[in-house]
Amino acid sequence: MSVDTNDHWATRRTGIVPTPPPSIRRSKRSVLDEASRPTAPEPSPEISFTSHGVAVGRHLVDVHNHYRDELQVLRGLLDQVTEGITTAGQARSELNQFTLRANNWALGGVCQRQCVSYTDHHTAEDSSIFPHLRTRQRSLQEVLDRLDVEHNLIGEVLEEIDAALVHLARNPTDIGPVSEAVDLLTDTLLSHFAYEERELLAPLAQHGFYSGQVTSRHY
Repeated sequence: MSVDTNDHWATRRTGIVPTPPPSIRRSKRSVLDEASRPTAPEPSPEISFTSHGVAVGRHLVDVHNHYRDELQVLRGLLDQVTEGITTAGQARSELNQFTLRANNWALGGVCQRQCVSYTDHHTAEDSSIFPHLRTRQRSLQEVLDRLDVEHNLIGEVLEEIDAALVHLARNPTDIGPVSEAVDLLTDTLLSHFAYEERELLAPLAQHGFYSGQVTSRHY
């Protein structure tokens, strides 16, 4: 499904462009019900977003872009393992960024590191940012409920990766389960990040990540 994020009201009013959902899906599976995702209404025209608020909202994109980049590193490493590239060259140089060895155990280490990172990110949202937004904007309730559900589903996908890594440790030549799990994680995270940006960029620009961070203007 093609989404014109440049035409979204949040972009028109804040100048922030949400990242579009992925146009290519890698996995044959999906754990997300994208068609039924709720959307919050546009706020009153009397509300004006400050430059500071816009910078705060844009920070969500920056955070997500960091995870998108890390996901690409993870996928690149998976490709190297699949192709049997385990010599010193390019694969080792990339792996050295994670201070891990260039072998299947290194793949496990990077996967585990990223799993913890994604979990920490979503836990922070669920435990502090979302409660703050719930109290400040009641029209976000359904969106935040759905994002909570998706965070739990992402947690289940991360558990699949853990199980696949255990299998890989016992069967070093069978990369299939890890590859399938990383494909599913890629599709799930990129879709989730796009939805979260579309729905939360403007609320974060209006209310901030915590109380008192942003003061919106009313005309």
